[in-house]
Amino acid sequence: MIIMGSNVGNIYSNIVFYGQKVQFTIMIKIENLEKIYRTEEVETLVLNKLSFDVREGEFVAVMGPSGCGKSTLLNILGLLDDMDAGQFKFNDIDVSDYTERKRADLRKHNIGFVFQSFNLIDELTVFENVELPLIYTKVSAAERKERVEEVLKQMQIMHRRNHYPQQLSGGQQQRVAVARAVINKPKLILADEPTGNLDSNNGNDVMQLLTELNQGGTTIIMVTHSEHDAKYSHRIIRMLDGKVVTENLLV
Repeated sequence: MIIMGSNVGNIYSNIVFYGQKVQFTIMIKIENLEKIYRTEEVETLVLNKLSFDVREGEFVAVMGPSGCGKSTLLNILGLLDDMDAGQFKFNDIDVSDYTERKRADLRKHNIGFVFQSFNLIDELTVFENVELPLIYTKVSAAERKERVEEVLKQMQIMHRRNHYPQQLSGGQQQRVAVARAVINKPKLILADEPTGNLDSNNGNDVMQLLTELNQGGTTIIMVTHSEHDAKYSHRIIRMLDGKVVTENLLV
């Protein structure tokens, strides 16, 4: 089903699963979002009055040509970058004007990130890379050990716990990155081209991991150029020139 513009909310209100209408709780609400990059000589409008919602438990893929604003949008949703205009609500709380301290606190407890380039720390072992977010949130050493071992087993990378990132294949590194993203049990995972540096087999494995996390209740927003990967999602948002042009509902 293809929806023009940002009318997906009306479609969602009419979805029925197994004979029952389902209530979807809005996790993210973006209204008239604008982002402008400025230099001394030029202004570039990257996001142009962008509006859409993401429901709790959704798996959303964001697609579009390079330069259309996908990664900028992901950075704003992850509270890594500021917006210039508009409103951003997370779990019905307006976070548009949050200070950096408040943004960091919200990130630590609610959002996990998976990047194309893995972003692991070469000097730390697999165990230490995954453990790091728990140190930032002041989890005790005993609980850290238990939780890291649990998630490494879930990601089928426990046998590499004492290895360093450069000793791993690309697929193994991305498993570690996913483990690090979920170690704090975030409500939301933001994935930026998570299979972009992987071959097809390892890419499929990572997409299956994300699908399983979503089936467990985690909301996922994924930026991708891959039509194959996008088909794992519930909804595809297609962007052009900083705007949503179509939304494909895959149900």
